[in-house]
Amino acid sequence: MIDHAYLEQLQSKLGELETRMSRPEVSSDPKKMQECMRDYSHQKMLAECAKNVLSLVDAKAEAEAILTDADSDAELKEMAEMELAEIEETLPKAEREMMVSLIPADPTDSRNVIMEIRAGTGGDEAGIFCGDLYRMYTRYFDLKGWRHKVLDVSPSESGGYKEVSFSVEGEEVYKTLKHEGGTHRVQRVPQTETQGRVHTSAATVAVLAEVEEVDIEIKSEDLRIDTYRSSGAGGQHVNTTDSAIRITHIPTGTVVQCQDERSQHKNKAAAMKMLRARIYDTQQRENAEAQASERKSMVGSGDRSEKIRTYNYPQNRLTDHRINLTLYKLDRVMEGALDEILTALYEHDVEIRIKQQMAG
Repeated sequence: MIDHAYLEQLQSKLGELETRMSRPEVSSDPKKMQECMRDYSHQKMLAECAKNVLSLVDAKAEAEAILTDADSDAELKEMAEMELAEIEETLPKAEREMMVSLIPADPTDSRNVIMEIRAGTGGDEAGIFCGDLYRMYTRYFDLKGWRHKVLDVSPSESGGYKEVSFSVEGEEVYKTLKHEGGTHRVQRVPQTETQGRVHTSAATVAVLAEVEEVDIEIKSEDLRIDTYRSSGAGGQHVNTTDSAIRITHIPTGTVVQCQDERSQHKNKAAAMKMLRARIYDTQQRENAEAQASERKSMVGSGDRSEKIRTYNYPQNRLTDHRINLTLYKLDRVMEGALDEILTALYEHDVEIRIKQQMAG
């Protein structure tokens, strides 16, 4: 319940944080200072939201008091009615803003990601669709001004990819892309189809938050590192040196590989980045499952087997099954116009989290 005591509590916390940030042991430590600044920014936002809500609640009570007071003159009552109508329109928005600010921040939201797209059922057409998804995402990244780089690629014989892994760097990348994980299904007439029949095929997408070495411990003795010659697109250096790297994490059986760089050292660094992200993602999933069905209650679990979206070419239709959103502009989406659907997924997730806050 938001009341004046709660606002005083928030303002007191702000004072405590200001005092803490002025102490030498904090101001001289960049990591501690960054944590304090982040906490201070969040508390300040909470205080501003609470102040706004309480101001509107007090104004509403005053307007209602004027309207129920027999001694109030007609002009004063008319002003009170106008003010009350305005408050009743703005108060729900202010309360929602307050609820959103109460949602605990996801520390991974600001991180960069590693994405993996793999052809699923559907043979050659699945490989082509895998390539189409990769192109769709990279078009979107270019529109956002995000940097992206291929880490590993396995071309399919008929065009597209059997699988492709790539890194994405930019502002709030994980926050924007985290709901893309799952099975993406395509319905269209393949070029090789002579009868004009619509075929269904699929590709799976994984979105992994990049993690630092301090986030997860990987022992060198748990790794098997193999080198091999690069294959596929990549320039003149391909097939000339054993620069490609394959790393196996023996305890979990996780295998990653990187062949995009000329340098074996750079490929190893990129492969280790992929390995940390994969293992961290697995640990996060296991933790979520251990804490009941939290993931399932949100927009999607990110389960690779979960069918999240259908791309229907004959109808120019895209449907996201998690939020029952259908857009009849698939042609634009495939050119990178993803903002509408990504925003809808984020907003849906926020609404669920608000309900959880209220229930808790």
